[in-house]
Amino acid sequence: MEFNYIYGPINSRRFGLSLGISPVVDNTCNFGCVYCQLGKTRYSDHKREEHVPLQAIIDEFETVLECGEHFDVVSIVGDGEPLLHKDIISLIRALKSRTSRPVALITNGAMLHEKTVRTDIYEADIVSPSLDAFDETSFKRINRPYGGLSFEAYYDGIRTFSKAYSGELWLEIMFVKDMNDTDEALEKLKEKLQGIHYDRLYLNTPVRPPTETDVRAPDTERMKHIQKTLGGIPIDYLSAPCYQSYAEDDMQAIKGLIRRHPMHQFEIEGFLKDRGREDIDAFMQRLAKENDVEIIRKGRYRMHRLKH
Repeated sequence: MEFNYIYGPINSRRFGLSLGISPVVDNTCNFGCVYCQLGKTRYSDHKREEHVPLQAIIDEFETVLECGEHFDVVSIVGDGEPLLHKDIISLIRALKSRTSRPVALITNGAMLHEKTVRTDIYEADIVSPSLDAFDETSFKRINRPYGGLSFEAYYDGIRTFSKAYSGELWLEIMFVKDMNDTDEALEKLKEKLQGIHYDRLYLNTPVRPPTETDVRAPDTERMKHIQKTLGGIPIDYLSAPCYQSYAEDDMQAIKGLIRRHPMHQFEIEGFLKDRGREDIDAFMQRLAKENDVEIIRKGRYRMHRLKH
């Protein structure tokens, strides 16, 4: 069985066994982050549209429920920025009416400066926005926002939402070497964090192939210093993910996963072993020849992602 808008469950390092929901497609986003694992962004102008029919998502979700698949949380994320989906409030309500599991929304936070957007997501159980920058210069350098969005408006949106939101706010910072990991940057980030009411702070690094080839993660000692300065939980300290798919065909299953979540060869091999496949070497050779699969070498890893 293959789905268009649902993937996983994936054993997320933050959420446990997470069933992913993608209400936007084709890497549609209002940021062009230098570290994005999905590759070059097809920019949006902040216009909210119905990227995916609500009923199409719900039909797939109900099929998952009928199968009796276990998951810990439903995560609205997908191929870009989910808040560009204009009817996100109906999606959240529809999911919550069909499951007792928490519904989480993972967002870059770019649209939280709009009051109507903030109101639309108050009913989510968990909201996880990003805050990688600390001023206008770092904002444009790291996140590369579309159009005229300023850092001041961006930050104020997250801050305002955090003070009104009654659910769990899980803030995340992606650290890029020499961009936001210096002592000066950390002090400015610390100051910005003091204005936000959050329940958890996750400290992340680019572990999958980023959009820009010169992007590097801070080393281990630097990350220890970052944690000491800001507090929070380094995501690297959490358990590594595993993968599941409803697609019966192994090639369709792999492509469905790497469209949204790039995987290295060891993850793919483990996934195939769990499904009982024996000719794994031959499969990997065939996968490497697929025209829509991009392979990026990163040290001993060969990262696989679907071309957009």
